[in-house]
Amino acid sequence: LFVLIGTTITLLIERSSGSVKDELAALELENAMHDGLEQRQFTVHYQPVVVVGADPHIVGLEALVRWEHPGHGLLSPAAFVPDAEANDMIVPIGAFVLETACRQVVEWNDERPDRPLTMAVNLSSRQLARPDVTEVIARVLRETGLDPSLLHLEVTESALVEDVAESTARLLELKALGVRIAVDDFGTGYSSLSYLRQLPVDVVKVDQEFVAGMAGDTEAATIVGAIVSLAHDLGKTTIAEGVEAADQL
Repeated sequence: LFVLIGTTITLLIERSSGSVKDELAALELENAMHDGLEQRQFTVHYQPVVVVGADPHIVGLEALVRWEHPGHGLLSPAAFVPDAEANDMIVPIGAFVLETACRQVVEWNDERPDRPLTMAVNLSSRQLARPDVTEVIARVLRETGLDPSLLHLEVTESALVEDVAESTARLLELKALGVRIAVDDFGTGYSSLSYLRQLPVDVVKVDQEFVAGMAGDTEAATIVGAIVSLAHDLGKTTIAEGVEAADQL
């Protein structure tokens, strides 16, 4: 009996200690993100979007956030975005990326007014769920002077189908600003093709997992072909993610 009680007490103490450590670690990470924003450790990189055909050229860019962490070097989104979403730091980080990307593309477009570039910015499920998201985006468009039609807001497929009715209402609010909506990573997650018809999206991005396997996998190539064909039949633009080789192009 004493051993059982003693063991139970020990386990409870260990679990409690571990929980405190986890909470402290989470708090330290959140504080580090706060400091990172204030000290301009977060930067925005840009990936080109290229139209294919007889005259291939860059038509747009996608904004990608990076964290220049003082102790760990340059961190990709996979290293910190999940934690930022968990502690809601994704909201101020996302706002920083949106404003930075919009200001940058306005500057570039002023230099080449004959072929204005679009700018794609990721919108997390946390941002999309906020009641002030439309107001925030409208303010950034107003302050930066970016033509709303040149801003593409990218939302993952999984975030959109959590509540289709709510997502539809929110996307319609955003589209009323004049922006375009892209469904990101299509082909993963729930992958119901019916959502392409239900949701008010303009652009379908084929997940790079399928694009990467096209050369040696006939099934992957068939899936990509089916998504592109269906999207085009529904009047939507398609973008293939992560094209890195001539055969994929």
